[in-house]
Amino acid sequence: MASRLPLSPAARTAPPPVRWETAEDGPAPVPVNDFRSLMSTFPAGVAVVTTHGPDGRPRGLTCTSLASVTAEPPILSVCLTTRGETLQALRGCGAFAVNLLHERARHTAETFAKPVPDRFAHTVWQPAPETGLPWLSEDAFATAECQVAHLAEIGDHTLVLGLVTGLVQVTGTPLLYGAHRFASWPGGDIPAPQHLAGPAPVRAGVAESPC
Repeated sequence: MASRLPLSPAARTAPPPVRWETAEDGPAPVPVNDFRSLMSTFPAGVAVVTTHGPDGRPRGLTCTSLASVTAEPPILSVCLTTRGETLQALRGCGAFAVNLLHERARHTAETFAKPVPDRFAHTVWQPAPETGLPWLSEDAFATAECQVAHLAEIGDHTLVLGLVTGLVQVTGTPLLYGAHRFASWPGGDIPAPQHLAGPAPVRAGVAESPC
């Protein structure tokens, strides 16, 4: 019988990670480059995962590993580099936001994928309505605010499960990435439910951290 996933309490930190190891006597994995080639043929939407660091300043990075896990309760997953600054901040904060980028936000996707010292200086952000987490209000057509539910270290990445506690969505055309290049969703704009529309974007600097 599957065990229920323990959700982290309303405290400001994430639950400790679970370490996953491969069996030493198991089958040999395919070469890394072959695996990367396979995954490059699977286009995906582009998101920027954001959180707050211990100093109250925002942290974030570009992510294409977003997936829906379950609808009841509403839980999504992202995979982040274990040694990365964003994951370390996320673990301390216990919460994060997933900003789904629209087709005009390619520059932001590229900026947050590079080792840029202050990525947030190159975009506009403000506190998200529910949690105060960094919301890329001019680059994202949808944003999910999440509480960390579970962490699992797998290889050089950590699987992060997040309980969705808030949503903001406006009409927009998603940005896609696959085969090492960006593209726009061919179906055009995806309409947003009116009740999910957030406050009008305003230019914001460093906000008070919710963590």
